[in-house]
Amino acid sequence: MGVGSEILYLKIETNTIVTDRHVKLSDIAKMECADSAIVRQLKQKKVYTFQDAIDVKKQKNQMQVFSVLKIIELIHEEYPNVDISNEGESDFIVEYIPNPRKPKLLNAIKTAVLCVIIFFGSAFTIMAFNNDIGVTEVFSKFYFQVMGTAPEGVTELEICYCIGLGLGILIFFNHVGKKKITHDPTPIQVEMRKYETDIDTTFIDNAGRKGHSIDVN
Repeated sequence: MGVGSEILYLKIETNTIVTDRHVKLSDIAKMECADSAIVRQLKQKKVYTFQDAIDVKKQKNQMQVFSVLKIIELIHEEYPNVDISNEGESDFIVEYIPNPRKPKLLNAIKTAVLCVIIFFGSAFTIMAFNNDIGVTEVFSKFYFQVMGTAPEGVTELEICYCIGLGLGILIFFNHVGKKKITHDPTPIQVEMRKYETDIDTTFIDNAGRKGHSIDVN
């Protein structure tokens, strides 16, 4: 650390989404420095420019992997005497989404199709499981042992089983409509975060191996 030099604390997340193809440092990084003028100036620093499509309607999402060393190099172009403390990731992804808002009708159709697939898929899985382990025969034998007579049609066991199955699913997924039962993240949220982390890690590793990551020379 140089004598009298300022320290700039830099934090960048693993994956950052931008909607402007001209990426500035303020779009991807959080910075803190005792000299507020340094932060104010660096926020306007241009980091990268994504390619622009000829037809705006055909503009696709783009992703680019960066090394934090490249960001440090860009900062030192403006302030060579600033000491930088990286508090974030060493490699990160910047994802450019030109049209973040999709038509509501398209989202509604996708949601409806997804709900239908999940409903029938889950129903088939539950029925196949119940048929495989012979739930009907088990309930019949249990009913006969307790009541002393053979069951006729649907009994209290089947009704309680259906109710308990529905409640169990709601409690396990910790979600009822738009509300959560507890403040804990749902199993789906946990798995989605793990999935996103695995995707980011794989994308960064592949970009590094292929030499597509933007790094210092």
